[in-house]
Amino acid sequence: MASSAQRRVIIVTGSSRGLGRAIACRFGKAGERIVVNYRSHGDAAKTVLDEVIQNGGEAIPYCADISDPDEVNAMINHTIERWGAVDVLINNAAVTKDGIILRMNEKDWNTVIDTDLKGPFNCIRAAARQMIDHCDGHIINVSSIVALQGREGQANYAAAKAGLIGLTKSVANEFGPFNIKVNAVLPGYLPTDMDPPSRALFIIVFSNRMPLAEGQIMTKSRISSIIFH
Repeated sequence: MASSAQRRVIIVTGSSRGLGRAIACRFGKAGERIVVNYRSHGDAAKTVLDEVIQNGGEAIPYCADISDPDEVNAMINHTIERWGAVDVLINNAAVTKDGIILRMNEKDWNTVIDTDLKGPFNCIRAAARQMIDHCDGHIINVSSIVALQGREGQANYAAAKAGLIGLTKSVANEFGPFNIKVNAVLPGYLPTDMDPPSRALFIIVFSNRMPLAEGQIMTKSRISSIIFH
């Protein structure tokens, strides 16, 4: 477990539930300092906060809509004021508004693009300034295998997650000279807590565009461990 002086500051967006919760708790077990970001599930975020602290980490909750750049800037500034830096940014928050193209309205399209693509852009832009000043940092974007395969009824989600891969590669090229690592992870279908693990394709795209792992049995716990390492 990291000592107080060695603890990294980790922002995990959308970490009150699901994969984000698993990621926050995994880093928390290592004694890191976690910003538990959420938009509308405050009670769930408090549960994550308690689990991180019980396992030896530090944590603070922060309610922010990542599609709003002002709220994102406030979250980053609050984190830096509290702990001095943002060492790792994990862009996990995402929404879906499924529907076939002919029935998908503009609002549902924009809601997904604003959260799943514009949101990471807002967070990266806000956090990167101090990472560049420190010449250190790590940004991890959670995309999806749907970005490569497409899926009927998810044109908005697939487009956003495909855009996130392009964003990852571009940011990796821009920030590489400043010793900032930028990766994307592409999980396949993730079962709920009620489902058995499924064999889902999983790819990690690093800045050198090489896949790390494919065709493994994947759960939220397994993915969070891969992201941690």
